[in-house]
Amino acid sequence: MRYVVIGAGAVGGTIAGRLARQGADVVAVARGEHLRTMQREGLRLRTPDFDERVRVTAVGGPQEIELRSDDVLILATKTHQADAALSEWADVPVQDARDGATAADSLPIFTALNGVASERMALRYFDRVFGVCLWLPTVHLEPGEVIARGTPNSGILHLARYPSVVAGEADRELLDRVAADLRTAGFGVERPSDVMPWKYHKLISNIENAFHAVLGPEGGGEDLIEAAQHEAREVLHKAGIAVTDDEQEAAVRRRAFRVGAIPGIPADRLGSSSWQSLARGTGSIETDYLNGEIALIAREHGLSAPLNTAIAAYARQAARHQRPPGHISAAELAPVLTGPAVSSPGRSGP
Repeated sequence: MRYVVIGAGAVGGTIAGRLARQGADVVAVARGEHLRTMQREGLRLRTPDFDERVRVTAVGGPQEIELRSDDVLILATKTHQADAALSEWADVPVQDARDGATAADSLPIFTALNGVASERMALRYFDRVFGVCLWLPTVHLEPGEVIARGTPNSGILHLARYPSVVAGEADRELLDRVAADLRTAGFGVERPSDVMPWKYHKLISNIENAFHAVLGPEGGGEDLIEAAQHEAREVLHKAGIAVTDDEQEAAVRRRAFRVGAIPGIPADRLGSSSWQSLARGTGSIETDYLNGEIALIAREHGLSAPLNTAIAAYARQAARHQRPPGHISAAELAPVLTGPAVSSPGRSGP
């Protein structure tokens, strides 16, 4: 079995690197200088326990690889990049499969992304979709390097067929093999019957990402974060969406890993995935599928989520105008989010 990790940034790079380090057959899909550095030097994987260069096959896209019938695709882009990646890979032929078989109709795909939208996106293209709930504190800022902060495991992954009602024996056998490989590589793995309640719980946790992105990891804003998370819980409850309870989630996570220090890297350089988008000046950010997901669910059910709507808009504009983390204080942000309109960081933002 070969793993093709589409989007080998922080999350995908950690998964690809740890699998390759344990001898698994892995292809990491990346772009730009990150791709070129991996091709030239390998992938530097930094953890609290080791700092190593891992040799991994790296390609820029499907035109550089021949897919095989034993491939397992792992989608690990940001959610706002997922649809383009799915469309790009869906129609790629599988060379040793039956005539005309493509990735979409013959290969399984695991959606290793934050948020709760990517599974349904993937079903538009792929027959066999497996949802992944990630608790994987990772950072990617430098080309050819990912930082995985968890120890002794890098994190915990919840895996299940999506939707759960279609799971069969072949799915369970595949999940057995993938789970075994991931555990050997240094991940905690859980196998719930339905991954979505876990992903909705993680979505509530990820509400804070937008605040950490614009304020900086040490920028405070705890009252704003608590209010936005409370709003999210209320929306999900009123919408009748099942969410794993806090105690169950915390107990499972404690068994798998804790966040450790990375030698030579200060804590303020180890922010969330949304913080990384602003720190790298990518011009885009995934918060429309985190805080914005709460806004969407609220609107679908005749509710409102003003605080999550406002921070999603502010973070989106901050990314568009390439504002760095910490460009606004919590005291300055509060009236922006609770006022009648969101100030544009490109025009009137501090």
